[in-house]
Amino acid sequence: MNKKLDRNFYNRPTLLVAKELLGKYLVVQRDGCFLSGKIVETEAYVGFDDPASHAYRGKTFRNRVMFGHPGYAYVYLTYGMHHCLNLVTERGGYPAAVLIRALEPADGIELMKKRRGCQSLKDLTNGPAKLCQALGIDRNLNGADLSSNIIYVEDRGEAVTKIASSSRVGIKEGKEKNWRFFLPDSKFVSR
Repeated sequence: MNKKLDRNFYNRPTLLVAKELLGKYLVVQRDGCFLSGKIVETEAYVGFDDPASHAYRGKTFRNRVMFGHPGYAYVYLTYGMHHCLNLVTERGGYPAAVLIRALEPADGIELMKKRRGCQSLKDLTNGPAKLCQALGIDRNLNGADLSSNIIYVEDRGEAVTKIASSSRVGIKEGKEKNWRFFLPDSKFVSR
């Protein structure tokens, strides 16, 4: 039986949440469409001392959702054109979040292909910007409550037996932290 993750799931240490999101399903229901994918890759960004975090230099208009309560979507634009989705973790006032890096497409695949202009299932959602484009995640979902029926994560009862970690992707500072987590046997992991 599918079970939507509640706020308590996100109100825990970010590294733990990043690992335990693997194998869960990200679901987006908008404009009469139901889209989902199994989370196969995440990255953690934790606190004021993480130089790779958007919160490293303090609270801004852009990153304010990260400073809020756990269980909300932090959606930002990168390179002026690509959206990325983070799930806010830990306590309010402490900036921490998990970037969703890759999904294994599950529901609504034909619409995802149309949105991405991509026929390859493997390349459909194997990157943070790709999955946002495929699922229609944009800045309108910034600050969205993950307990809503618009965007949420659910546990479909699939067990995860093996998790790998590595350094985070595409950052200059904080590379020494192995805070990227992924399912090593998944062909849908990025890079």
